Amino acid sequence: MFRFPAWIFALCASLAAASALAQTGAAGYPSKPVRLIYGFPAGGPADMFSRTIAAKLTGIMRQQIVVDSRPGAGGILATEIVARAPADGYTVYLASSAVLALHPSLYSKLPYDLTRDFAPVTLAVAVPELLAVHPSLPTKTARAFAALAKANPKQLLYGSTGNGNMPHLAMESFKIAARVDILHVPYKGAAPAVADLLGGHVQATILDIPVLLPHVKAGKMRALALATAKRSPVLPDVPTMAEAGYPAVNADNWYGVIVAAATPKDIVSKLHGALVAALQAPETKQRLEPLGANALSSSPQELAEYMRSETAKWGKIIRTAGIKLDAQ
Repeated sequence: MFRFPAWIFALCASLAAASALAQTGAAGYPSKPVRLIYGFPAGGPADMFSRTIAAKLTGIMRQQIVVDSRPGAGGILATEIVARAPADGYTVYLASSAVLALHPSLYSKLPYDLTRDFAPVTLAVAVPELLAVHPSLPTKTARAFAALAKANPKQLLYGSTGNGNMPHLAMESFKIAARVDILHVPYKGAAPAVADLLGGHVQATILDIPVLLPHVKAGKMRALALATAKRSPVLPDVPTMAEAGYPAVNADNWYGVIVAAATPKDIVSKLHGALVAALQAPETKQRLEPLGANALSSSPQELAEYMRSETAKWGKIIRTAGIKLDAQ
């Protein structure tokens, strides 16, 4: 009687075990806490968005979602961490528009490749950028602010959350459209930028609505224009940049969820379904909308296409402004 060599039986058993393990892993995901990383200091908008999403996602996935702040180099540090993490769906990244659309044009070399090293999951949050000034400035509109800047070239200062982030690029977009020269003061996050604007050390900023809203409501800042397509319900009297005469200035600070590229597709699909349910839950929308932020969702393919279109759009502005950064 013909006998199969022992190694053939061992190989078949190994393949069967691997197949069963893969099926069990996908079916049992998640079987332990999931880490949700973001790349900015605690206390800012990304922290608030992460915790809002995590609170709902914990109930949907029936596992603890651990929010993990990893600030550094404008999000590059957090992106490296996710790129090197096991591709098992337990390290999830709420990545900013800076990482997903700006950095490829800002840096000549990055320690990762967005297309090669990551898999898109879904769009998550969009936050309109708001142009605001210190109340001591005699300007009540974006047009008047531009006129003041033209009359005083390189005399006005604006603060941002750091080189290469969306607030920086949003103001550079305004400078190009309005043909003004305003000096940039980069800070390490929103809190110090806001503090210096409140103190009058800088005269203007463009930042996320949630960051500036309480100060605008308190009269400590003057809101001039929203860098988005439509007015915000939380600031209904503030015109858009298009209404102010600058239709080219359109800057949402958006976030998308990505994971390591080798993450199994069925785990990505399961994670996508849970995230969409969390983002579209009434509780999530009710938490974000009073702050001026919008919960979004998309297919992985739609996020990939949006990343490509935003990269092309902002790449032109970056080249026009002559901005180039070096990765740390």
